[in-house]
Amino acid sequence: MATIQELQKQYEGLTDQHPEPRPEVDIDTACLLAFDYEYSGQDAEVVIDTDEFTAVCPWTSLPDFGTLVITYVPDKVCIELKSLKYYLLSYTGVGIVQEHAANRILNDLVEVSQPKRMTISLDYKVRGGLHTAVTARYSAD
Repeated sequence: MATIQELQKQYEGLTDQHPEPRPEVDIDTACLLAFDYEYSGQDAEVVIDTDEFTAVCPWTSLPDFGTLVITYVPDKVCIELKSLKYYLLSYTGVGIVQEHAANRILNDLVEVSQPKRMTISLDYKVRGGLHTAVTARYSAD
């Protein structure tokens, strides 16, 4: 059985096992697609959610898991869902703080879809005893 001192040395080496976080430029916005919205002028609200969002802490490289909810009212185009999935998958391994992730997603999705309004809610799993939920909003008005 290992002594406390032996375990301490092994524990200190654990941080060396995580790869460096990928840079934010690796987020693939080029894959985002939109299609014509045939009911322009009607304020239909679109809600998309996933509990599979993940990125990593830029300082520790440890994963951050969250539930992402995208709510928007399209104007002329809608976000194509398969391209959205690939876009969100490109966050895997990217080092980005939780507050920035929600705002980055909002900015990227607004750019591709130009909605009347959009809300991004990113509710992270508890880490280190702390729970974080971030909401970012856009309105064309």
